[in-house]
Amino acid sequence: MDCYNDFGTWIRSRFPFKVQKISVDGGFTCPNRDGHISRGGCSFCNNDTFSPSYCRQEGMPKSISQQIKEGKSFFSRKYPDMRYLAYFQAYSNTYAPLETLKRKYEEALAADKVVGIVIGTRPDCVDGKLLDYLSQLSRQTFVVVEYGIESTNNATLKAVNRGHTFECSRRAIDETAARGIITGGHVIIGLPGEDEDECIRQAEAVSATGLNILKIHQLQIIRGTRLAEEYAYRPFHLFTPDEYIALLTKYIQHLRPDIILDRFTSQAPEDMLIAPRWGIKNHEFANMLANHIKSVGARQGQFYKQGRT
Repeated sequence: MDCYNDFGTWIRSRFPFKVQKISVDGGFTCPNRDGHISRGGCSFCNNDTFSPSYCRQEGMPKSISQQIKEGKSFFSRKYPDMRYLAYFQAYSNTYAPLETLKRKYEEALAADKVVGIVIGTRPDCVDGKLLDYLSQLSRQTFVVVEYGIESTNNATLKAVNRGHTFECSRRAIDETAARGIITGGHVIIGLPGEDEDECIRQAEAVSATGLNILKIHQLQIIRGTRLAEEYAYRPFHLFTPDEYIALLTKYIQHLRPDIILDRFTSQAPEDMLIAPRWGIKNHEFANMLANHIKSVGARQGQFYKQGRT
């Protein structure tokens, strides 16, 4: 896309073949669930929304090798030459002793046709020794570390029981990027109390970090979460597609122009989603957004000001 720096174009520049992420459940938990920080977890989170059924058997994770084998079976029928990135997505995938992490990551990388790993985690679950190991690993294969930032507003982070501050996110991002590791982040647009001005401030704050890749998702109300209870008791505004597209366009205009934009929406399973029910597939939304950006003459980084936070 000419109007923004999209992930598809970027990843095709990195590999001479088609690449697909395969979600892997490494059997991790989260310090916000096991009592280290909290037992409630983030108010918006239900990990079942992004844990494929092939990852588990009778409630327990299968071996990493088996998960990758089953995940590849779907794509390989259509694309025999496909290569894969093992995506450690559910929970906090650096929340274990270093030797345990090495064993899990390297099992994934040893699988046939796996050409790299993507590690989703929290910014308070990394340290220097782990980052040094991942830096060394990134010189041998493709590695992305993806942090859940969620918001750059500390009051919001406290309200959703995130358990860390934006300063923690910024420090983890910058220490990771400084080691030459491709560094990703995830934010949610539309968290309670965050208006348009706050979203623009978020774009500027994210741009001031060393982030390479950004995922942006609309807020979804998921069954079984504390946020669902709050929404039932006192409903708050959720964006319509047109409202979200208009806001995203402004957001992208304030982002650093070299940040790679991976996604703009998330699709929770139909039986778990309470609201908003847009009925729009991710690729359909991406096309709608691109068309709107072009129609108003916008582009990524148009209003970016270096050094502003």
